[in-house]
Amino acid sequence: MIQRWKQLGGPVKIGLVLGLIGALLTVIGLLMGNLAPLTVRSLVLGVILGGGSWGVVSWAIATVAADVEGDADVEAEPAGAAGAPAPVAEQD
Repeated sequence: MIQRWKQLGGPVKIGLVLGLIGALLTVIGLLMGNLAPLTVRSLVLGVILGGGSWGVVSWAIATVAADVEGDADVEAEPAGAAGAPAPVAEQD
């Protein structure tokens, strides 16, 4: 299980953790409040909708942030580091 966790990318880990937090907060809200009758169906829907939406949105934001960070790193590299040959100064 730990090996599988290590194989996951950063955005996926963020999505899973925040999805679990969202599901937990939804269950706590259903148990503490008088928002809906407490049934198995309301608990399952709360976990799926609450945890799923938190997980998907946080995964999407983390993925975009990682892509932007990668693009910024590519633009910050010197001319020769991106694969293009560096200009050679002529010697007399």
